[in-house]
Amino acid sequence: MSAEPALDSLGATDDSRLTRRGLAVMRVGIDRERGMFALAVFFSALFGATTVADAWVLGWATDEVIRPSFADGEIVTGALWTGVALFMAVAVLRMVAVVGRRLIGGIVFFRLVRGDRRAVTRKYLDLPLAWHQSHPTGQLLSNANADVEATWGVFMALPMAIGVIAMLVVAIITMLAADPVLTLVGLVVFPLLFAVNIVYQRWQGPRMARAQSLRGDVSAVAHESFDGAMVVKSLGREEEETARFAAASERLRDANIGVGRIRAVFDPMLEALPSIGVLLVLLIGVGRVESGATAPGDVVQVAFLFTIVAMPVRAIGWVLGELPRSVVGWSRIRRVLDDPASMAYGTQHLPGDAAVRLRVDDLCFVHPDAELPVLSDVTFEVPPGSVTAVVGSTGSGKSTLVSLVTRLVDPADGHVRLDDTEVLDLSHAALADAVALVPQSTFLFDDSVRSNVTLGAEVPDEEVWAALQTVQADRFVSALPAGLDTELGERGTSLSGGQRQRLALARALVRRPRLLVMDDATSALDPEVEQRILRALAERSAGGDGPSVLVVAYRKATIALADEVVHLDGGRIVDRGTHAELVDRSVRYRDLVNAYDQAREEVDHE
Repeated sequence: MSAEPALDSLGATDDSRLTRRGLAVMRVGIDRERGMFALAVFFSALFGATTVADAWVLGWATDEVIRPSFADGEIVTGALWTGVALFMAVAVLRMVAVVGRRLIGGIVFFRLVRGDRRAVTRKYLDLPLAWHQSHPTGQLLSNANADVEATWGVFMALPMAIGVIAMLVVAIITMLAADPVLTLVGLVVFPLLFAVNIVYQRWQGPRMARAQSLRGDVSAVAHESFDGAMVVKSLGREEEETARFAAASERLRDANIGVGRIRAVFDPMLEALPSIGVLLVLLIGVGRVESGATAPGDVVQVAFLFTIVAMPVRAIGWVLGELPRSVVGWSRIRRVLDDPASMAYGTQHLPGDAAVRLRVDDLCFVHPDAELPVLSDVTFEVPPGSVTAVVGSTGSGKSTLVSLVTRLVDPADGHVRLDDTEVLDLSHAALADAVALVPQSTFLFDDSVRSNVTLGAEVPDEEVWAALQTVQADRFVSALPAGLDTELGERGTSLSGGQRQRLALARALVRRPRLLVMDDATSALDPEVEQRILRALAERSAGGDGPSVLVVAYRKATIALADEVVHLDGGRIVDRGTHAELVDRSVRYRDLVNAYDQAREEVDHE
């Protein structure tokens, strides 16, 4: 939108420019929903016109029906029925206007919220993994939920406020036509109303902005506590986490109380001022009626107009009061939408559909906040259809290597090639079709077994069962209450760790990848099941029906199934060869794999 770049250059904490920033946000929303917003304003203006018409009808009825009835002692029947008809017509029109204003205004608000929620979520999915690792998930949830709603909350009152302006214009013209003197007396109240609203906004703005910001903090703490429930409970940190959440909640509570205090002071003032205007009109109007300067109906009409106009005028105050939250919410979601972090993909595709050759040449990687490289001059090759195991101690760079091969991150230097094509040059679709990753931590969606394996892809059940059979998961899935249709619950908590890992493996295999990368993806399986799975993968690859496999492995028996072993230490390759060759010539390697097996045996015995 043309309004957005100009708005983005405005800060989020400069109080002197708060109103300007809020108006810029509103302009963006109006531009996005121009047609529907215009319709909402039309109904608001219609509401204002019918409100003024109601006052005119009341004044007319006073002079034409009520006053003659008192004077003559007889009801003027024709005028009475005319008054009833006028009141009914105005009431029906006002009802239509109210329904239209609220319905269309709500549609505008929810469309704007939907649009930015989708944009923020799309941006989250486009941003690289490194960006997500530096931003708390709770904060991201707050951006996509509370901040988006805060940004466009002003639109719940905005059509009404614009309609009020139209109503004021018509009301003032009507009152001037009825009695200019009484109108000028009553209009003294309106400058006071606007002055109070401005002072209210200046005092309330920073407090509402702080409260909106603290909502994100509370969401971040809550999400972290819930996501780490196992750590919290297993280490007995419930009280400490409760206290941490309570501290964040108390800061939000205090901020909201501050907002409430200001509102408690100004709301009575805003309610009282219109009543003072009506009282002045009545006091002076009585004298003018007695002197013959005006008719009783004119006094009733002007007084009634001030009475009914006062409440809608508050809508302007509501808009001003929402501006701080709107500006803060906009600033927070724009920080996400305008973040320059990106991972550009190429346009090339990989010809063929057989297993690919993976070549890693002089690969180096350094974390942005670190001085020493995680990987240095890493070079090796995975021939088509072969299985290569990566072995190394904790911190040797194995998981970083996996991230580079699957292009979750990009290297500082060096090359990763699939069949002589740089992964940097591949399109996103080509890379996703060719490479499948099964990470250490298994994530399952709150959905059926089938949906967790296919992830929405059009895959026949026969192929799903074939993938499950390869990873030794077909038996336990068949035993589930509804088979492939069984709902697994959030994160698949109804399954064991080993079962979740097997479904994650099936998810990767069902896509028929040309390179399968496994980052300790069988750690929760018993050794026998793990070896059967890897042996089946190796047989499929050797027979030309499976992918090339790069596996981060720990167990000796598993490593022995690999065609080649790459030994990483300190971010460098210190040796390569078959498992038997490395055991024969490297004491360090032999001690490492023996230590791993011993540790695994101890865990299994416990």
